[in-house]
Amino acid sequence: MIVREIIDKLYKTENATDEELLFILDNLSKEDEEYLFSKANDIRLKNYDNKVYMRGLIEFTNFCKKDCMYCGIRRSNKEADRYRLTFDQIMECVELGDKLGYKTYVLQGGEDDYFTDERMIEIIKEIKKKFPSNAITLSLGERSYESYKKMYEAGADRYLLRHETATKDLYDGLHPGEIMENRRRCLNDLKEIGYQVGAGFMIGLPNQTNKDLVNDLRFVKEFKPHMCGIGPFIPQNQTPLKDEEGGSLEKTVIILSLVRLLLPDVLLPATTALGSIDPLGREKGIKAGANVVMPNLSPTDVRDKYALYDGKICTGDEAAECRGCIERRMNSIGFEIEENRGDNVKWLTTEDGKQYENLNEHKKNIKTNLVFKK
Repeated sequence: MIVREIIDKLYKTENATDEELLFILDNLSKEDEEYLFSKANDIRLKNYDNKVYMRGLIEFTNFCKKDCMYCGIRRSNKEADRYRLTFDQIMECVELGDKLGYKTYVLQGGEDDYFTDERMIEIIKEIKKKFPSNAITLSLGERSYESYKKMYEAGADRYLLRHETATKDLYDGLHPGEIMENRRRCLNDLKEIGYQVGAGFMIGLPNQTNKDLVNDLRFVKEFKPHMCGIGPFIPQNQTPLKDEEGGSLEKTVIILSLVRLLLPDVLLPATTALGSIDPLGREKGIKAGANVVMPNLSPTDVRDKYALYDGKICTGDEAAECRGCIERRMNSIGFEIEENRGDNVKWLTTEDGKQYENLNEHKKNIKTNLVFKK
């Protein structure tokens, strides 16, 4: 078996066996890495040209009822400086984002019961009232089918819910009292309701092996998320995993490239975590096949409180600084910021704002019926 032959197979067929994926991860040389990155970049250019989509990130609460072992806002962290943005503060972030050219807002927070369905619906409806053509992405963790459906009907377009790891033993060890099957149930619910859905996982978790990463690659290949968030594990100093070694940039960008080859039309972020472990981490992620960046719109006085991991970048920059910095960085490596919603290419949006998944081009990949979204 030769690594480049498997990469060529991935490039041509969008798939490989688990054994072949494992062989790549176990045997990839520096020269093979560059070949992998070039093939992933070529696939991204075919689907999205040299465009990079920006999402305005609003981290609106760092309260969380979950106790994930790696996360700095876990409920057991008594040192966390907790905050919640008010309705007016959230809207100020949204309005600033629109002025800066953002057409997607990502409302991200811990699993905070204060933000009930009613409160979230009020926020979603107000954003859509003011900016009807802009997209809303939610990242609020596990909720009920009914909750997801209400927020979708209120106007939410996308939902990010990382599956974190597809290996049950790893999942159970990282998420005390949680059930992996429930996380997967949530992902299936979101897809059934009609969201553009994002899954994702971490690279370099304690005790994670290449076989575990193959499990993740197989999961996303079979689930076919519209978005996939992949970033390195970075220890946080107030968690049980504070002394563990973090994930590497090299392994993370390799996985980004493999996901691009497995899912050519996926929206794939070069995460803030990548930029936090390497000054050029986001650029390297983009050149390896990623096509989304998420500058921060949160007020500067709360950014360092949303401490999922240590060493997070851009916590002191004003929103305009973040936006300008990202654009200059992308331009420096030959990419352009695209100022539109940046939907997955499977999705079409009509002039009156309705969305639907384009079944004609992707029938072989889509099992659900055509779903219109008002």
